Amino acid sequence: MGVRKYKPTSAGRRHGSVSDFAETTHPRQNRREKSLTQRSRKTGGRNHHGRITSRHIGGGARRMYRIIDFKRQKDGVLGKVLEVQYDPNRTCHIALIEYADGEKRYILAPIGLKAGDPVENGRGIEPRVGACMPLDAMPIGMTIHNIEMTAGQGGKLVRSAGVGATLMAREGDWAVIRLPSGELRRVRKECRATIGQVGNTDHQNISIGKAGRKRHMGIRPRVRGKAMNPVAHPLGGGEGRTGGGRHPVSPTGKLAKGGRTRRGKAHSNQFILRRRSPGKHVAVGSGS
Repeated sequence: MGVRKYKPTSAGRRHGSVSDFAETTHPRQNRREKSLTQRSRKTGGRNHHGRITSRHIGGGARRMYRIIDFKRQKDGVLGKVLEVQYDPNRTCHIALIEYADGEKRYILAPIGLKAGDPVENGRGIEPRVGACMPLDAMPIGMTIHNIEMTAGQGGKLVRSAGVGATLMAREGDWAVIRLPSGELRRVRKECRATIGQVGNTDHQNISIGKAGRKRHMGIRPRVRGKAMNPVAHPLGGGEGRTGGGRHPVSPTGKLAKGGRTRRGKAHSNQFILRRRSPGKHVAVGSGS
C-alpha cells in the first residue's frame, strides 16, 4: 500500500503519481469476474430528457461495471476471499468472494482483508474484518463501513477509500454512529454494516499530474466564473483580472462553499444528533 512516482521524463510525469496496487492480489492485472460485470453506459452528465444536470462530464476511458454486493444478506454460508482487485468505478478496491455453495460476489475490500481470508454474514459470527452483521449484534466501538440507512436496502454510508465510521452507542431501537465527517447520526439497530476501515487509504495522496488524466477519468475542463462575461456567470465581467467581489457561487448564484444545500424540513433531520463542522472556508452568515 503506497504511492509510486515516475521519473520526470515530461511535465506531466514530473508531478504525477499512481497507486502501487500493493493491496491487490495481482497488481497491474485486470482479472475481473465476467459473471459479475456488465457494460457501463456513459451519460455525459445528461438526464433522461437529454438536459445536462451534472456539468463537466463527458468522454473518458471505457469501463465495465463490477456488480457489488452492498446488501450482504447471504447468511449462514462461509465465504473465502479469492482476490482483491482494482475497480475503475470507485476509489476503493474490491474483494471477490466465493461462498461454500459456489456462488461468487464482489464486496468492498477493507484494510487487512487478503486472499484466503474467511468472510461471513449474519448474527452470531465472529466480529472480524470483512464480516457483515446487524448493528445490534456488533460490539460497541467497532470501526465499520458500508452502513445501511434502511434495513435491507443495502449499504449507503461510508464507502469511499480510507474512510471508517464508529459505532458509538445503542439506545432502544437505535444505534448511534459517528461518520468520518464528525456527524453523529442515529440508525435503526437492525441495519447492517461491515466491520473494518475501507482500504486503499493512500488514494488521497495520489497526484493527477496532468490534465489528460482527468479526461481519461471522464471529467471535462472547467472555466472559471470570473473569466466569463456578466451574462454567463455572476462573477463574470470587470476590467482586467478582477477577483469577483463576492463569495464563490455557481452559475445560478448559489453559494459554492458553505452554503446550505439541505432542505430545512428534511425528514431525516431527526436522525442527526450532531452536524459536521462547517470548515474554514464557509462564507460568513451562510450557515453550516
